[in-house]
Amino acid sequence: MQAVTKKAATGIQLLRRPAVFMVEDDDAAAAQECLAGNGQAFTRLVERYERPVYNVALRMLRNPEDARDVSQTVFLKAYQGLEKYDPQYKFYSWIYRIAINESLNVLRLRSREAGPVDDQVPSGDPGPAESLAEDSTQREVADAIEHLKPDYRAVIVLKYIADRSYEEIAEILGIEVKTVRSRLFTARQAMKDRLSARGVLE
Repeated sequence: MQAVTKKAATGIQLLRRPAVFMVEDDDAAAAQECLAGNGQAFTRLVERYERPVYNVALRMLRNPEDARDVSQTVFLKAYQGLEKYDPQYKFYSWIYRIAINESLNVLRLRSREAGPVDDQVPSGDPGPAESLAEDSTQREVADAIEHLKPDYRAVIVLKYIADRSYEEIAEILGIEVKTVRSRLFTARQAMKDRLSARGVLE
């Protein structure tokens, strides 16, 4: 992140999980095999994407239980709607779009039930298996992401957690690349302001 110091940038890097090697041709083939009646083909897709989908949901929601629920819903909806997947597009863009939409639904529900986020109370505390490696900088970065508006949180998560390009984010969210850039700029500035106010930035 250009506006964030090396320390804070390192914090957001450490929130990432190791990238999963994704073979696009194999994804499309597995989807077609599944539609032809091969259930094991969908299992391959789940095994390949369950961790990336969970990580996106966790960073969007910062609550392991909600992230697991969203992940289950994502793959159920993907299986039930697989005939809607167009193999000329990347499968991971399609599955990430479902994950982001489901996460946004949870955030909207939270907002209706709980009202504005209290800066002093985190929305969820990851358990041991989902620990963010409790470094203070990482916690502050995670908090800064959590306090972004949902649309801005989505572009930050896709860019810096899922490691997607501007073009891929635009495809996932169904928006123009210039809108991705604009939202990222606004999100980074909001994070910079929060981190600066909390003494994370030098």
